[in-house]
Amino acid sequence: MDTKQALSALASLAQEHRLAVFRLLVQTGPDGLAASKIGEQLALAPSSLSFHLKELSHAGLISARQQGRFLIYSADISAMNGLIGFLTENCCGGQPCSPTSTKCQP
Repeated sequence: MDTKQALSALASLAQEHRLAVFRLLVQTGPDGLAASKIGEQLALAPSSLSFHLKELSHAGLISARQQGRFLIYSADISAMNGLIGFLTENCCGGQPCSPTSTKCQP
């Protein structure tokens, strides 16, 4: 991931509803959810949800696939991992560390 992609992803996630949508889709896994189910679970109006899904999609964080008459949205886990990798690339001065740890490994 390059700086421009990271900035786009971070800007997309820097909004309460989009972050909630992304976290829900990460939790759901590769099966994804229809937009109507996302809206129901997060109590978002369809027009608002559509805007947020578009922003996450443009940032490369989610994808959509047609299933019958529904669009099923799922998180792009490789994009998420790429963002995490970008953010931690030079963590701890090049020493091995865990992304969930607050301490670097010596």
